[in-house]
Amino acid sequence: MTLQTNDSAPHPNQFALLKQRRFAPFFWTQFSGAANDNLFKFSFTVMVTYQLSVSWLPPALAGLVIGALFILPFLLFSATSGQLTDKFPKTRMIRAVKNLEIAIMLVAAYGFFTTNLTVQIPVLLACVFLMGLHSTLFGPVKFAYLPQVLSDAELTGGNGMVEMGTFVAILLGNIVGGLLVTIPEVGHTAVAIGCVALALIGRWLAQAIPELAATDPQLKINWNPFTETWRNLQLAHGNLVVFRSLLGISWMWFFGAVFLSQFPSFAKEVLHGDEQVATLLLVLFSIGIGTGSLLCEVLSRRHVEIGLVPLGAIGMSVFAVDLYFASRGLPVVPVMGLGAFVAQSAHWRVMADLALLSLFAGLYSVPMYALIQLRSQPTHRARIIAANNILNALFMIGSSVIAGALLSSGFSIPQIFLFTGLANAVVAFYIFLLVPEYLLRFVAWLLSHCVYRFKVTGEQHIPISGPAILACNHVSFVDAVLLMAASPRPIVFLMDHRIFQVPVLGWLFRLAKAIPIAPRAEDPAAYDAAFAAAAKVLQDGDLLGIFPEGGITKDGTLQEFKGGIMKILERAPVPVIPMALTNLWGSYFSRIEQGGAMVRPFRRGMLNRVGLNVGTVVSAAEVQPALLRNRVEELLA
Repeated sequence: MTLQTNDSAPHPNQFALLKQRRFAPFFWTQFSGAANDNLFKFSFTVMVTYQLSVSWLPPALAGLVIGALFILPFLLFSATSGQLTDKFPKTRMIRAVKNLEIAIMLVAAYGFFTTNLTVQIPVLLACVFLMGLHSTLFGPVKFAYLPQVLSDAELTGGNGMVEMGTFVAILLGNIVGGLLVTIPEVGHTAVAIGCVALALIGRWLAQAIPELAATDPQLKINWNPFTETWRNLQLAHGNLVVFRSLLGISWMWFFGAVFLSQFPSFAKEVLHGDEQVATLLLVLFSIGIGTGSLLCEVLSRRHVEIGLVPLGAIGMSVFAVDLYFASRGLPVVPVMGLGAFVAQSAHWRVMADLALLSLFAGLYSVPMYALIQLRSQPTHRARIIAANNILNALFMIGSSVIAGALLSSGFSIPQIFLFTGLANAVVAFYIFLLVPEYLLRFVAWLLSHCVYRFKVTGEQHIPISGPAILACNHVSFVDAVLLMAASPRPIVFLMDHRIFQVPVLGWLFRLAKAIPIAPRAEDPAAYDAAFAAAAKVLQDGDLLGIFPEGGITKDGTLQEFKGGIMKILERAPVPVIPMALTNLWGSYFSRIEQGGAMVRPFRRGMLNRVGLNVGTVVSAAEVQPALLRNRVEELLA
C-alpha cells in the first residue's frame, strides 16, 4: 500500500499562477476563446435584432435560435471530444482547437463583410454552430488540463481563476461585440477584424502551453456520439460522489441560465430600464461569479473544500428569494437610463441581490469542479468532464423550456426568480442528503471558521492518497469534526458507541458512516464487527480516524492509549499519523472540572484559538501504544 502526502514546499497563491508558464498561457488561451465566442455571438444577435430584416428569422426568435445552435454541438459531440482529450496530448488538442477557431472566424469574417442576406445569415448561423463545436472540443481539455499541471493544494485556486476568467471574458466579449457592431458604416468590418484577431492571439498563446503526455493513448475512439454519450454517463456514474457532483454543477448552470436569459426582459419590464441597465445586470452577475470563484481559495485553506458548496447553495437561494421581494411592486415609470436607475435607492437592493447570488454561485461551483478533477481517474477524466458538458447542455435547455412554460402560465419574471430560488433549496438539500460528505464538510468548515479560530500545523503530513490511520487525542465531542476540517480527504472514524446518543452530533456521525465500537464485555459481536469494518476501510485505501484513549478525557490530560490500534494493524498494516488537538479543553464542547460538556456556551467567548498539530508518519512495524502516546504528547508540547 502506498501513501502520498502533501508537498511540503509552500505553493503560490492563485494570482501568482499567472506568472507561471504551466498556467498563464493556458489561462489566457481559454480567456481569448471565451471572449471570442461571445463577441461573435452577441454581435450577430444585435445585427439580426436591430440592423437586418430577415423574414424567416424575426428578432424575437434570433436570440433563441443562436443560443440553441451554439448548445447543440455540446449534445452531439461532447462524448467524442472527451475521448479525443484522453487519447491525445492535451497541448496538441488545444492547438488543434485554436487552428479550427481561426478557420471558423475567417468564414465568419466573410459573413460579416457580405451584404447578400441570403448568404450572410446562413453563413453566420453555420459559424455559430461551429463555434459551439469549438467550445465543445475545448471544454474537456480545459478542466482535464489543470489536474495535470497543478498540485492538489493549487487546484481550487486554479479553478477559481479559470471560472473568474471565463465570466470576465464573457462579459467583455458581449460588451465589445455590442459596441463594435453599432459603429456606423464600419461596424461589421470591425467585428470581423476583432474575431479573427482574437483567434490569432489565442493560437499564439497556445504555442506557449507546455507539452503534456496523453493520459490514455491506447484508447480506441467510438465515433458514434449516441452510444458514447451513454457510455460516458455510465462511466461517470461509476463514482457516485463524482456523478452527483456533475448533477450539482449542471443544476448551477440551470439556475444561472434562468437569470441570464431573463435579464433583458427583467431590465425592461420590471426595472423599467434601457439596454444599459440590462448590461449592468450582466456586469453585476459576472463580477459576482468572478469574486466568489476567487474567494474559494481564501476560504478553503488552499485545499479542495467542498464544505463551501452548501454555503454557496444557501446564499443562492436566500438572495434569489430576496430578489423577488426587492423587485416586486416597483412603480411603473418611463424607461430609465443607467444614471437614473442607479440613482434610485430602491434599485440598490436589486443590484446587491444579483451580485450576491452570483457570488455564492461561484462558491458553489468551483469546489465541485475541483472535486471532480481530484476524484476522477486520470485515464478517463476528460470523458467524465465531457459527460458533465452533456448534462450542462440538457439542464440549460430544460431551464429555457421551464422558464418559457412558467411565463406562458402567467408567472411574472420576479415570480420565476422566486420559484428558482425555492427549487434550488430543495435540489441542494436532496443532493446533500445523497452525498453527506458535502454537508459534513460544511459543518466542519463552520466549526473551524465561525466557532473556533482553527490552525493546522504540519498539514503536509496528512496523506492525500493511500490508506492510513489518523491517531489523535480525544478532548471534546467535536474532535472528529475538526479533523474533517483539516483533512483534504474524507475520514471514517472509529468512535465510542455512546457518542452516537448525543443529540445532533449522533445524527451527524451516523451520516458520516462512523463506526461505533462498544467494549467487548458489553457487546462482543459489536466489538468484533467494529474492528472488521475498520480494517475494511483501510483495505479500500481510505483514511481511518481513531482516538486511542478510548474516550474523551475527563481532566484535560492525555490518557493511556489502549491496544485496539494493534488489532487493526494486524488486519491492515498501514502507516499511522499521530495528531494532537490543542487548547480545546474547557471549551463548550469539552468537559470541565466543574460540570459537564455543552453548558454555558460562551464560557470562553467566541472564536477561541484551537489547533491541530500533525506529526510525521509512523510505520506499521514501529507502532506500539506507548510509543504512539509519546509522539502525541510531544505534539501537545
